[in-house]
Amino acid sequence: MIARLTGKVVSTDAGSLVLDVNGVGYLAHVPLSLLAALPESSANVTLYTSMVVRDDDIALYGFRSEAELELFRRLTSVTGVGPRVALSMLSAFEGHELARAISSNDAKALTLIPGVGPKLAQRVVLELGDAMAQFAFDQAVQRVDSGPSAVRSALFEDIVEALVGLQYNRADARRAAEKAIAASGGSADGPALIRLALNSLSGEGGR
Repeated sequence: MIARLTGKVVSTDAGSLVLDVNGVGYLAHVPLSLLAALPESSANVTLYTSMVVRDDDIALYGFRSEAELELFRRLTSVTGVGPRVALSMLSAFEGHELARAISSNDAKALTLIPGVGPKLAQRVVLELGDAMAQFAFDQAVQRVDSGPSAVRSALFEDIVEALVGLQYNRADARRAAEKAIAASGGSADGPALIRLALNSLSGEGGR
């Protein structure tokens, strides 16, 4: 099992790349967003990988982070979602956006993805909704906890998205985020602000 590869990208194609690792070239299928974010220089690139073995094929799928790889694995656990369809999903949306769409039961958004029809979209939402709410929350916590360089507006929006991922409506989430930031006096970090916002919402009883 190949879990991670670090090397130099020697070629790319639509939805795939070849990574040279100590003279060995690995062909990996990757999201389009990963291809778009590749460095122009010869800097090393790390892929977190999943090997899919079938009777007639062995394929390697690569991702920018362990979180994105975990999302790929969760998607392919749904009946009818193969590796290529899961890759299309991760090409159409950033990981946290896809998790938010699933957790908020937005099956219509999923049908915009090639290979995903209404029935499959509903199945994904039904089987992964609760798990994706936690995934979206965890990703938002990581983004807001990115250090002193994070600007207030980005922090505010990430808190809102974390709360929406937990099924609070957007209007209540925005009010709670504003209260949390004001109450902290600018001294709290991202996770602490999310906890303050959750306390505020719990007191109001709104979802």
